[in-house]
Amino acid sequence: AVIGGHPSARYNLAGDEWHNDNSERAVKHWIIAASQGHDESIKTLMRAFKSGMVSKNELAAALRAHQAAVDATKSPQREAAEEYYRNRRCR
Repeated sequence: AVIGGHPSARYNLAGDEWHNDNSERAVKHWIIAASQGHDESIKTLMRAFKSGMVSKNELAAALRAHQAAVDATKSPQREAAEEYYRNRRCR
């Protein structure tokens, strides 16, 4: 799944690398997952930044890539579908 580009799989792999004391590899995986629009990876990178594991430039680049990925998934059709399902749940 990681090779196929699934962000959650990349995030989980980063967690495994972190627990195996491969913090540099973990950060790289979190950056890749964040650039695919994975929200938890951004949160994790922010915590890593606060602890000094991620540079300001790395975090800024990851934030820009994350926003670009999120923006790329927006469309009028998708927003209409989200609105439809949101209204359905409220009934």
